[in-house]
Amino acid sequence: MTIDEIEIKKFYRELLRFTYPVASKQDLRRLRMAYELIIDAYKNTWNEAGQKEVRHAVEVARIVAVEVHLGIPSIISALLHNLVIENKVSLVKAKKLFGVQVQRILSDYIVLSNLDTGKIEHHSGKFLNMHLAIVKDFRVVLIRLAHRLYDMRSYHSLGKEHRKKVLPEVAHIYIPIAHRLGLYHIKSDLENLWLKYTHPAEYQDIELKLVQSKKKQDSYIQEFIKPIERELYRRKFDFTIKGRTKSIYSIWRKIKQKNVSFEEVFDLFAIRIILNSKGKNEKTDCWKVYSIVTDIYKPEPSRLRDWISNPKASGYESLHTTVLGPQNRWVEVQIRTVRMDDIAENGLAAHWLYKEGGKKKEQERWLGDIKQLLIKAADSKELLSQNSNLGMDSKEIFVFTPEGDLKKLPKGATVLDFAYSIHTSLGEMCTGARINNKHVPIRHQLKSGDRVEIITSKNQSPSLDWLNFTVTPRAKAKIKRALNEEKLREAAFGKELLKRRLKNNKIRLDDVVINRLVREYKLSSSTDLYYFIALEKIDIKDIKQKIGEEENIEKSTKEKVIPVRKETPEEDIFIIGDRAIDKLGFTLAKCCKPVSGDSVFGFVTVGKGIVIHRVDCPNAAQLLNKYQYRVIDVKWRKTDENRTYLTTLNIFGTDSVGILNSITDVISKDMRVNMQNMWIDTTEDGSFIGHFTVSVKDKSHLDNLMFRLRKVPGIKKVKREIVHEN
Repeated sequence: MTIDEIEIKKFYRELLRFTYPVASKQDLRRLRMAYELIIDAYKNTWNEAGQKEVRHAVEVARIVAVEVHLGIPSIISALLHNLVIENKVSLVKAKKLFGVQVQRILSDYIVLSNLDTGKIEHHSGKFLNMHLAIVKDFRVVLIRLAHRLYDMRSYHSLGKEHRKKVLPEVAHIYIPIAHRLGLYHIKSDLENLWLKYTHPAEYQDIELKLVQSKKKQDSYIQEFIKPIERELYRRKFDFTIKGRTKSIYSIWRKIKQKNVSFEEVFDLFAIRIILNSKGKNEKTDCWKVYSIVTDIYKPEPSRLRDWISNPKASGYESLHTTVLGPQNRWVEVQIRTVRMDDIAENGLAAHWLYKEGGKKKEQERWLGDIKQLLIKAADSKELLSQNSNLGMDSKEIFVFTPEGDLKKLPKGATVLDFAYSIHTSLGEMCTGARINNKHVPIRHQLKSGDRVEIITSKNQSPSLDWLNFTVTPRAKAKIKRALNEEKLREAAFGKELLKRRLKNNKIRLDDVVINRLVREYKLSSSTDLYYFIALEKIDIKDIKQKIGEEENIEKSTKEKVIPVRKETPEEDIFIIGDRAIDKLGFTLAKCCKPVSGDSVFGFVTVGKGIVIHRVDCPNAAQLLNKYQYRVIDVKWRKTDENRTYLTTLNIFGTDSVGILNSITDVISKDMRVNMQNMWIDTTEDGSFIGHFTVSVKDKSHLDNLMFRLRKVPGIKKVKREIVHEN
């Protein structure tokens, strides 16, 4: 027998040794097939790298079986994981030889292996959530955990690039998972190894000090437990007591958190009392022992932890207390039963051993338990990053930018949603994307793990149908804004076009005329009227005809109407002293837009007659100071109740679904105010400012409207717009 054959048989005997307790005869045949696939794949490179690869496969499988306590499907998957990554075995062949479970696990393993975790330290919570969202079979996460434990135990044999990938993953994904599942041996091993290779000097310093103080610690532990043992024997308890030094990592963390030296860490070790109690006696016996310990040593009440009455999510049960021992040293004491200790050492893995081979319903329930615990791991306080507190949400997906940054989006998000999440201009020019080197359209729905590269074109612009396949509020708001801006540009063109055409017929635009046309065409605002004119959906010839018909009706009925704005109004709405402004023309200042009831003054201009300003107009101070001789006192007088005044309101608030409808409902429905125009501008922080031009009867009417608007949920401020003039 050659040396190669001896090594091959040695590996196989090792495989049988740790799988035999959970393997049937059929399972052993399947294991043999898997092992032969590995040997066949690496036989040509046995003396170079093949032996190392087989050792790797068998050792990962051993961790899966012995330390994670998974069954045959997971063990076979662990054996074959590198073969499918290297395309030496296809998923189709894996399914044919080993069944759908193995194929599903290996398929998910490929997905996780291809994830770019280069920026995991910046997005650790999201990465952990994504790991859980992306897989169909949660056993794959546990196999990856076993793989990373193997990597850490053989760290010096890893390549430089592989080391850079492994350390952050261990810190931000696999330590929290091991903690949540109660795999405390694995968790402690990963933590110590992580510390050893990231902070070697600090690790070695603590390790040396523990060795130097071991004799003193052991002597103190014996001194501490003697009176407890004596009393427990007297009370006829069946028990064992263990004293254990805390892990190097846990000591290092205490030093960092409390900013103390090694010598100042008061609980370097813990005492564990394990009772051989069963059934109903378990809790009672634990509390009896707690009473004995605290009778002997003074407890610190704030340090009592009762995980017997309220076990941890991982199933952990124990009583913890800290007492003041000999030499005034604080000592942690843990009290539990043999059953509790088994779970404490192995977590829920203590109960997993035979679940994989159980009935389908039992297996599904077991996998569901794992899933829930892993989801909760995303909230674990043990994460090394203090920014990793994001909870798992099944309604979320996690996708990568080309640079490796991670973006969280709602489930159902499309390429267009992603583009707008990066930058507004990227969304507006988006024509599609490349995902995994495949071109997809803008309405393509994304899934967790996708790396998305947006494709743009300068000729692209938002369209109304984009609202039908975007789901994020940001994307929808930006699309609506772009559409509104385009509409306003078109409306401005339409307005200018209408003005020129009517001017040729010696007709000037007037608010009364415009309002009449808006009602005639059953539109919501003058902006819509101008917009439809620009799109040629409303013919200007038709408008001129309608205005002509109205004028004819007015002439025939001799009703007083004002189809166009005159230089001097027909009725006197202002008086100077005790006489009306009749012969002199006047206009309302555009900068402050006075309405009936405002405190106002008149300013005599050349060519425009008297211009009426509000006294709180920002331009008033300059006029009053420099041109006092041209200022006249004016006041409103009661006029036609049907007369209205245009003014613009600036509304500030938080952008949310439905808030625009709430605003327009107050204006149009509740207050029955005619809205002439509106403009909405949103900001990156989720706020908005709205500019609404409305037609009101007087200041009282306006004040009431502003009061009602301030009551709308999400509205922060409502004020009248004033234009500052130079």
